[in-house]
Amino acid sequence: MLLAAVGPVAAKPPVTTIYLVRHAEKDPTPGLADPPLTPAGEARAQLLARRLVRRHPAALFTTDTRRTRATLTPLAQATNLTPLVYNAQDPNGLAIRLYKEYAGRTVVVAGHSNTMLPLLTALGVTAPMQEIKDEEYDYLFKVELRPGQPARLVVSRYGAAARVAAGGSMR
Repeated sequence: MLLAAVGPVAAKPPVTTIYLVRHAEKDPTPGLADPPLTPAGEARAQLLARRLVRRHPAALFTTDTRRTRATLTPLAQATNLTPLVYNAQDPNGLAIRLYKEYAGRTVVVAGHSNTMLPLLTALGVTAPMQEIKDEEYDYLFKVELRPGQPARLVVSRYGAAARVAAGGSMR
């Protein structure tokens, strides 16, 4: 009877968590229209899977390129999820889909250096930088969405930092 006197416990609103990553290191060979991952990129994809599998994602989203699909392949295998292809040129469309279909769940999105920041903006957070440089593959953006509250962004890094030669080119 004591519980009745205290009243019902207010339920916490469901948190939607969206992890955004750029594809891992790609083959820099000139002229490749759709390059695969390098061995370093494959290692980064494995690390990403180990880091995010315990977050129990409900869905994985990737663009239709080899490098983004390969970045999520280890996580897809670990979770038995089939990555869903999205249009990176329509960040608002993906944001609306995530809000509507995945409320209260966790989702992982792999994209590109020029698509991650517009997607962050579409999700309601201020991008923490002006650009993601070509040699930066280690950002992990975590966006938390709570009904009636501003979106929250946590920026971290995972894996080894990309090595850049003294002349500025990738090794």
